[in-house]
Amino acid sequence: MIIVVTGMVGIDKKSYLEKVCRIAESKGKEVFLCNVGDMMYSEATDVAPGKILDIPMKRLSSLRRSVFKDIIVKAGNCANLIVNTHATFRWRHGLFPAVDFDQMRQLGADMYICLIDGVVALHSRLSKEHFTKHALKDLIVWREEEIFGTEMLCKGINEQVPFYCLARGTEEETAETFYKLVFEGQNKKAYLSFPMTAVAEMETVKKEIDEFRRDMKKYFTCFDPGDLEESHLPHYAHKAAQEGQDFVEVQSLGQTVRLDLQQVRQIERDINSQTYARDFMLIDQADMIISFIPTLPDGRAAISSGVERELQHSHEAAKEVYVIWPAKQNPSIFITQTATKVFNSVGDAMEFFKSKKYIRQ
Repeated sequence: MIIVVTGMVGIDKKSYLEKVCRIAESKGKEVFLCNVGDMMYSEATDVAPGKILDIPMKRLSSLRRSVFKDIIVKAGNCANLIVNTHATFRWRHGLFPAVDFDQMRQLGADMYICLIDGVVALHSRLSKEHFTKHALKDLIVWREEEIFGTEMLCKGINEQVPFYCLARGTEEETAETFYKLVFEGQNKKAYLSFPMTAVAEMETVKKEIDEFRRDMKKYFTCFDPGDLEESHLPHYAHKAAQEGQDFVEVQSLGQTVRLDLQQVRQIERDINSQTYARDFMLIDQADMIISFIPTLPDGRAAISSGVERELQHSHEAAKEVYVIWPAKQNPSIFITQTATKVFNSVGDAMEFFKSKKYIRQ
């Protein structure tokens, strides 16, 4: 099994993939990890850490080709290989490719996975690791380019090979998801659907949603939009503007991050459009959707327009559609007509999944 993993600078794919390899090892699978960046630095001993993208393009291309030549040889001598690379770079040279098609054809990957992360986390890591300031607009555009570039690379090499987009999120949870996606293909792949922005300040409801997410991830390979939560940024930006502030403070990677208000407002349309397109893409790469509609303090169901649209898209894409609706008020026909089955609780849903043998006991 050869897996090519892409993702823009700032995701810290190396530590994440090392975690995946440890999970695989604990389950009796040997996985060899090739970090293209580290291998390039090993050959270019004169280049200081964090400066490899600043060298002339001709030398950068030559280094990359030399490293991939070694990786192709290695691929023939190990059972499982993960190649940690990039599809694109957006740097001082502008936008340019990070791989060569002829070598990728020789490699013959069995799967492509593009790791993504929230724009605030990307901004925080890049500011710390490269000591450079990147506009939020550049980061959010680069992320979209990396997804698109990886998908086109996969299709250009072999349309039969699967391509997945996976949010990095909390490493402890999503590294296990990565392992399941690659090595436990028999597991059902589920997109998790639930209200986000509408319940952002309802701690009790958010706790119920988090419990639902944890429960589902124990048994399914889950694509979870909550692993990349940035839809709250425009809300915080509007609030900061009303309070006369020129910055937005948010929590990221365990610390408080201060962002320029104008930069946040500049990417509002990007956040909305990317969320819309990305969530549908995650649904399309899943086998089914499991939607949890929590109950509000007043007893009403916390159904949002976003969740309704996801259910409709899943129905039209011929996916299995499961809705968990604990509220006493009856769901509308726009829910019941698109759902494969509606449950009154998470427990009822789990019993059903066991009866369908979607969950191995």
